[in-house]
Amino acid sequence: MQPNTASDNSLIMIINGLGVLIAYVMLALSLYLSTDVPLSTKGYWGIAVLMLTLSLINFVKYRFDNRLSEDRLQRLEDARNEKILEDFVGSDKAA
Repeated sequence: MQPNTASDNSLIMIINGLGVLIAYVMLALSLYLSTDVPLSTKGYWGIAVLMLTLSLINFVKYRFDNRLSEDRLQRLEDARNEKILEDFVGSDKAA
C-alpha cells in the first residue's frame, strides 16, 4: 500500500528541478559578472554545461530503462516458474 508515492515523487522532482534551475542561474550570473574571462571562453563553458546536462539526462534515462527491462524479465521469469509449479502440483493431484 503506497498511496503517497506519486505525490512524494512529484515533490522530490520539483525540489530537484528548482535546485537545477538555481544552479543554472548562479552559473549564468557568475559567467556574466566575470570580467577577466573573454566572451568566447564563456560561450564554451556554457556549451560544456549544456552538453554535460544532456549527457546526465541520457545516462539516467538509460539506467532507468535498463532497470525497467530487468524488472520486466524478472516478472516474466517469476510467472513462468509459478506456472511450472502449478502444473507440477496439479499433475500430482491428478495421479
